[in-house]
Amino acid sequence: MPREFARADRVADAIQRYLANMIQQEIRDPRVGMVNINSVTISRDMAYAKVYITVVGGDEQEGRTSAEVLNKASGFLRTLLAKELDMRTVPKLNFNYDHTSVRGQELSSLIDRAVAADKAKSADEDE
Repeated sequence: MPREFARADRVADAIQRYLANMIQQEIRDPRVGMVNINSVTISRDMAYAKVYITVVGGDEQEGRTSAEVLNKASGFLRTLLAKELDMRTVPKLNFNYDHTSVRGQELSSLIDRAVAADKAKSADEDE
C-alpha cells in the first residue's frame, strides 16, 4: 500500500506553517504587508523550496515588492527554519508572487457580468 503523503509534502506543509509565523513576527520591513502564503513546493532532492505568496488587500505591484523583500531576507528565514525543523539541510527559499487569486476574482466578475447581461437580454425578449 503506498504512503498517503510523501515526505516532500509533509516538509512543505511544515515550512508553510513556520514561515507564516516567522514572517508575521520576525520581518519588520514596512514594505512587507500582510503576507499570505498560498503554497510551498519543494524539489525532489529537498534543496529548493518555492514559496507562493499574496498580499492581503494589496495589488500586484505590492505583492511583487513583498516577494523581493522576502527573497532578500530568505537567508535569515532559512536560519530560523533550521532551528525549527529537524532536517539535515533546510531548502533554499525562493518567494514568488502568486497572481492566481487576483486572476480568479477577475474571472468571477466577468462571469457575473455575463450572467447579468444574459438575464437582462432574456427579460427584454420576454416582454
